[in-house]
Amino acid sequence: MKAIIMAGGEGSRLRPLTCDRPKPMVPVMDRPIMQHIVQLLWDHNFRDIGATLMYLPEDIKDYFGDGSDYGVNMQYFIEETPLGTAGSVKNAQEFLDETFLVISGDALTDFDLNYIMSFHQKKKAAVTIALTRVPTPLEYGVIITDEAGSVQQFLEKPSWGEVFSDTVNTGIYVIEPEVLKLVPNNTVFDFSKDLFPLLLSRGIPIYGCVMPGYWCDIGNLAQYQQAHYDILAGETNISCPGSEIAEGIWVGSGTEIHPEAYLEGPSFIGQNVKIGKGAKVSGFSVIGSNSILEENASVKKGIIWNNVYLGKKSSLCGGVIANRVKIKSHTSIYEEGVIGDDTILNSYVTIKPGVKIWPHKTVEKGAVVQESLIWADQAKKHLFGANGVTGTVNVELTPEMAVRLGSAFGSCSKKEGQIVLGADGYPCSQMIKNALAIGLTATGCNVLDFNKVVTPISRYGVRTLGINGGIQVHALEQGEKVCITFLNRQGTNITKSEERKIENAFYREDFRRVAGSQVTDIKNYPDIVSSYFEDLEKSIDGDIIRNAHLKIYLDYDFMNFDENLPGMLENIGCEVIFSEGADLDHRFNQDLRWYQQQVVDLQCDLGAIFQYDGEKMILIDNLGHVIQDDLYMVLVSLLVMKTHQDATIVVPVTASQVIEDMAKKYQGKVIRTKTAKQFYMQQMIEDKIVSTQKGYKQYILQFDAINALVYILEFMAKEKIPLSEIMALSPEFYQHQKAIECPWHAKGTVMRKLIEEQSMEEQDGGGKQGELLDGVKVYHENGWALVLPDSDEPICRIFSEGVSMETAEELTAMYADKINNYKKE
Repeated sequence: MKAIIMAGGEGSRLRPLTCDRPKPMVPVMDRPIMQHIVQLLWDHNFRDIGATLMYLPEDIKDYFGDGSDYGVNMQYFIEETPLGTAGSVKNAQEFLDETFLVISGDALTDFDLNYIMSFHQKKKAAVTIALTRVPTPLEYGVIITDEAGSVQQFLEKPSWGEVFSDTVNTGIYVIEPEVLKLVPNNTVFDFSKDLFPLLLSRGIPIYGCVMPGYWCDIGNLAQYQQAHYDILAGETNISCPGSEIAEGIWVGSGTEIHPEAYLEGPSFIGQNVKIGKGAKVSGFSVIGSNSILEENASVKKGIIWNNVYLGKKSSLCGGVIANRVKIKSHTSIYEEGVIGDDTILNSYVTIKPGVKIWPHKTVEKGAVVQESLIWADQAKKHLFGANGVTGTVNVELTPEMAVRLGSAFGSCSKKEGQIVLGADGYPCSQMIKNALAIGLTATGCNVLDFNKVVTPISRYGVRTLGINGGIQVHALEQGEKVCITFLNRQGTNITKSEERKIENAFYREDFRRVAGSQVTDIKNYPDIVSSYFEDLEKSIDGDIIRNAHLKIYLDYDFMNFDENLPGMLENIGCEVIFSEGADLDHRFNQDLRWYQQQVVDLQCDLGAIFQYDGEKMILIDNLGHVIQDDLYMVLVSLLVMKTHQDATIVVPVTASQVIEDMAKKYQGKVIRTKTAKQFYMQQMIEDKIVSTQKGYKQYILQFDAINALVYILEFMAKEKIPLSEIMALSPEFYQHQKAIECPWHAKGTVMRKLIEEQSMEEQDGGGKQGELLDGVKVYHENGWALVLPDSDEPICRIFSEGVSMETAEELTAMYADKINNYKKE
């Protein structure tokens, strides 16, 4: 049988371990990862093996040669330029003249390959994909199959809202040779993104086979370490080399261990290692061949490669040390520290947790290294949350981190043009903004500082001035936390793919740097606020509002809006009564009865409570009714469709079904989209959507509370009706929501179980239709329920709507029970 090993990986997320070697040559248990794969293939009677190579191909060819030392015949196929996963295998088409197996050269597994070959033949599939189940599927390709194993849907690296299963693609495939005819020559073409969807669209059978056994995608340093721990713990069928001299302690030939050294299992010590008096090797440690541990040296859950010197009283705790590193006496390396090849750490050096040292460096005696030398890779997996980058000031979000974040964004942006920076009035926001500016200018970006602005004004400035993009910082929790929002040239939030690029640059510290003479001055643009308010006043019929003599109760954060907001309202003839200084977070999440009473007692036409960043507000009508969240979205939809029929509205899957009812009344159209802000924000501004909205624009009403308030006042004045009567034009609806604790590792399982249950009910004719646009949405006879994994917290959110509030609450409770039951599994 023939197999092809995809071994072209550069392994950028494993740096500095992969700076001088291809990823398949990174050692696991003192031998390259790819050697474990070759052994697995030999164990399952694969004798003709090809390997696709690209990055440092000679390293792999020199090591494996013709394969005779491993009992196989090896052939190599080199990509001159990247061709993608399917494109690289296409490059070996002449070799693959029979049913063949594709396997990654940088993942560790003990799968029974004969099992999947038999499954493939039984199903008469064109392609069979080896599947496994993982606790957190965000970094993998999620695959949904029916009961027979036929693949129904692919989703590459989903967000939590798109996690419909915990069953993922392992990158191991059985393929019929004629399938390669569909792969174009010398073209970048991927299995998951291109070939498999093409096969599905043509009705060519693809099957998924859930494989028992161990599989670990060694994509980052944490997974690399975990693979060793799993082998030592006996969780795989991958054996430790050497002899077991005591329970759980494997030692290679020629190794000398002092009688007074302390060894603890499970651990592995390679060949020709010398371990001195008093040295300690604790459990889950790996010592590579030809290494030396001097007296009283200590290794705890550490991984040491070959030819490493560990001096007297030096220690390694939970880190990785590459080849030929010299660590002198009294030096300490802490958790997740990684030391690249040929580095010298002099005496009394301290390497703090998470610090990475790139190859060929020298660290002077007594240095305390708190930041990575040259490049870094952090343990945190996801920098971006649902609304940008959020964290506690000087704890999770420090100025140092902000500098790196600015450098990452700048490195992913063009040097030409400008980047806008804005922040609200809180000192902590201004501090983070200034740190971001340093990082941006270091990459050669031209920075335009808007100084003190709220988010809608920054969006307006980027859009109207034709800027490349921007960053806005706004405070949360009275300045204890801040949120950093990244904007594209349209002023909307950047896409998920752009977020990933920034994350990769941030974690690798792979920054563009310019010469000192190319660093530009930061230019200030303080006039953006006055321009914004001037343009707003020009866009409305001020006389109509003045003649209406409207009375407004206004509450906002004076730190952010100063006198601009009430001043503008007074300019257009409104009587403004406002309070200031209350806790905005409390105001937005807690009891609003006091505000309702104020609006009614003072006989106001409207009450408006602004959130910190100016994008969101709570309205209170003249009768004291609160309009926020779902009800506010209904109001926005009503205003857009009532001012111009045939308008198209974009709403997330959580929005009420009554919006469709209103669309029928006003001959409009509704497009549903994902809940993440950038998804439906981006669709709102598409020309084909905006061109249908001849009156008020949904994007402005939804994401610019200042403009929205003025347009609502204008509408009230034109129609000569109070806000309460406007709201009466929309049908009543009943929605409920609840958050259920759900550990990260259980989210994929919960979603898979929900889909499986829904699929079975549909097949049985239960009448309950499902939808997988974002999360799992199920339509019932009297309403619908949506289960959506949260991207920031270990919870699943349940949204429901029913013909009554009692029905909505019952639906929420039913799905809460399902989540609680499924997460236990």
